[in-house]
Amino acid sequence: MENYVLEGTPKSPLVNFNAETGVLLLSGRSIPENAREFYRPMIEWVEKYNTNPKQQTTFDICLEYFNTSSSKALFDLFKTAEQLNLKGNSSVIVKWKYENDDWEMRDAGLEYSRIIQIPVEMIEIDV
Repeated sequence: MENYVLEGTPKSPLVNFNAETGVLLLSGRSIPENAREFYRPMIEWVEKYNTNPKQQTTFDICLEYFNTSSSKALFDLFKTAEQLNLKGNSSVIVKWKYENDDWEMRDAGLEYSRIIQIPVEMIEIDV
C-alpha cells in the first residue's frame, strides 16, 4: 500500500499517512475551502489501510487551528479508524498535541476523547 502524503499550505495541514510504520500525521492549519473533499481521500486511505493494518496505529495530530467543517471531517476520519480497534485488527491511539497556552485545541482534543472509541493521549507542548 502506498503512503498518503500532502505538503502543508497556509490553509491545509501537512499529511503523512505511513502504511509501513502505522503513523498517520496531520500537522499545521486545517481551513480548506471544502473540508469534506479535502479529507475524503484520507478517509478512503484509512478504509483501505484497515484491510491490512500495522499492529499499532498512531494518529499524530498536531494542529494549530481547524475550522468547524474540518472538525467534522476529523471526526469522520477517527470513526473510520475506530473499526481497527473494534475488530481487534490493530491497536489505535490518537496522540493529540497542543501548545500549552492553547486551551481551545486542548479542549477539542478532550472532546474527541469523549466521543470516539479510540484512546486519546493529550500531549502538551511548550511554546
